[in-house]
Amino acid sequence: MKKLGILITLLSFGFVNAQTLDELKALQQEKKDSIAAIQSRVDGLQSQIDAFPGWRIGAFGTIGGSLSQFSNWYAQGVPNNASGNIGFTFNAYANLIEEKFFWRNALTTNLNWVKLDNKDNPNDNDSFEPTTDVFNISSLYGRNITKKIAASALMEYRTTILNNFNDPGYLDLGVGFTWTPVENLLVVVHPLNYNFVFSSGGDIFESSLGAKIMADYTRSIGAVNFKSNLSMFQSYKSSNLSNWTWTNSFSYSLWKAIGVGFDFGLRDSRQEALNYAVNTLGDPNATFDNIDNDLQTFWTLGLSYKF
Repeated sequence: MKKLGILITLLSFGFVNAQTLDELKALQQEKKDSIAAIQSRVDGLQSQIDAFPGWRIGAFGTIGGSLSQFSNWYAQGVPNNASGNIGFTFNAYANLIEEKFFWRNALTTNLNWVKLDNKDNPNDNDSFEPTTDVFNISSLYGRNITKKIAASALMEYRTTILNNFNDPGYLDLGVGFTWTPVENLLVVVHPLNYNFVFSSGGDIFESSLGAKIMADYTRSIGAVNFKSNLSMFQSYKSSNLSNWTWTNSFSYSLWKAIGVGFDFGLRDSRQEALNYAVNTLGDPNATFDNIDNDLQTFWTLGLSYKF
């Protein structure tokens, strides 16, 4: 009887614990539902705040890097070396939204440095060398025709800043229309746009008249920050003078303003491909017709910080 009593006590204790655990899980779910409801109300209030006229200013970025050193690591070709990779991106915007007009300004940078110092070679380069080098700034002004369509003028400047600043550099000036289907999405269509190209590359780079198309989506939702920008220029003179660039930035805050970030970009430019073939590879026979115009890409993964 004594053993039976102990068994019943243990079973009862386990049942009470299981019941208590289920109750705790149910209570936890209720709290999660409450948090979700509160967040929904906060987001709704934020949408109402964003609807008011005035300035909207924000910035976020990504920092990534690694450092390493090897001594007598004979399994690799360079057993004694120090290597490193450092990169960061920065995205900022300052938008003035009024009832009859808007003025949107944006800045995007992506810079990266790498080094490989061979300790056994005193003549090698032991400094950090720039690799990824992206700088883009734009300013868009529009006067509203309807709630979603505006007559607009755009200035966009793109270049590199670590090496060959403004060589090449691209300055787009144009007018046309801007469509805003939703609050955070812009679609710019400017059939009258002049693409100024600044370069010491001789006849390879050429300015021309054409059409400018730009689409930009920038949004912050709680801990998530996202920006995607597509900028295209179609030359009326020749498709060889056209170019397009698509950049994307994503960050997720894990603790306060610190989180993880990922950036990637794609670009196509036949002028830059020909300039690389002629002036870097030294191919005197390279032309627009026979160059390998490979897709240009970059990506950065690392820690992010929301300003």
